[in-house]
Amino acid sequence: MIITAGKYKGYKIDSPQKEITRPTLSKVRMSIFNTLQSLTSFEGKTFLDMYAGSGIMGLEAISRGFKNAVAIEKNIKAVSVIKSNFKKVPEPPQLIIGDCLKIITKFDTKFDVIYIDPPYFAGNYEKSLEAVKDIAAKFIIIEHVTDLNFDDFNFIKQKKYGDKFITFLSV
Repeated sequence: MIITAGKYKGYKIDSPQKEITRPTLSKVRMSIFNTLQSLTSFEGKTFLDMYAGSGIMGLEAISRGFKNAVAIEKNIKAVSVIKSNFKKVPEPPQLIIGDCLKIITKFDTKFDVIYIDPPYFAGNYEKSLEAVKDIAAKFIIIEHVTDLNFDDFNFIKQKKYGDKFITFLSV
């Protein structure tokens, strides 16, 4: 994988084994950040990647101009890959190791953009959306394959890529 745009464009990023994560494809990442850029400026903004996997979404955010990014991951094998990837850039995102659903309850700051991409069939979508209500300042982006209830949020846009959806919400 490579970072698709910004000051770290072209940096090669490793991904954990396929049984551990399924990294967001470069064309999907480009689309996500292009859509997001049409909604807001990245300068001075904060980004949270709740299920970081390889760390690529936080790296894309920093590369494209977000002030800071936080990546949360609990799988130790994925954490090892993220640490290695974050060493490749001069200004990496912050890595927090642990269960994001427990960790975010301790945050006292809000994030401008929150990216949610849990394991597809782990049952964490609704829990994740509920958990971010108090820490989402502007936008939530969720990658999913099943229908979800977004009633507590403002629906902005949804795009389909193969069997997955990328849904943009606001608070």
